[in-house]
Amino acid sequence: MAQNQKSGGLSHEKIETSNFLMIVLILIVLLFGGMVEIVPLFFQKSTTQPIEGLKPYTALQVAGRDVYVREGCYNCHSQMIRPFRAETLRYGSYSVAGEFVYDHPFQWGSKRTGPDLARVGGRYSDEWHRIHLNNPRDVVPESNMPAYSWLEKNPVDGASLPAHMKGLRTLGAPYSDEEIAKAAEDVKGKSEMDAVIAYLQGMGIHRK
Repeated sequence: MAQNQKSGGLSHEKIETSNFLMIVLILIVLLFGGMVEIVPLFFQKSTTQPIEGLKPYTALQVAGRDVYVREGCYNCHSQMIRPFRAETLRYGSYSVAGEFVYDHPFQWGSKRTGPDLARVGGRYSDEWHRIHLNNPRDVVPESNMPAYSWLEKNPVDGASLPAHMKGLRTLGAPYSDEEIAKAAEDVKGKSEMDAVIAYLQGMGIHRK
């Protein structure tokens, strides 16, 4: 007699037949799961503290990183070595979070039309990079990378650097007022090619 009465509460049938209710419950589960996974990372030293020797980018490197992002280099080059033997044998030690505490935004990426650049710093001379950026096929004949020869002619925009570095300081980079004040002077007479090379040469040098 009571078998035909509908039970109260959230039955499977009620959830599965209501799109709105299903969406709300899925969002609640995702929100809770995200909090459990992500929030603790903000309190772990391994993810919030720089590795030993790591320093924020110099003014020239900041400018070079801006050019790197502007030209879309991250579309073909990742900057994160995964903890697999095949990757560490080719590129060097796997990446750790403490290497990227001054990167805003980080350039990890997942697309590798070209090689990973996480450990490229110091592997080649400045002149090699200059030739490579001017015409990649002069040093890597099979390369399909486009040439960036115009970077040699473009001067670094030093006027924008102080504001940029102040923003980075707000996000945690320990720049002093003096470093910010002399940023424009530090890049005076430098080309965007010089800046990109400086950025590349500093990449991954604190962890091989």
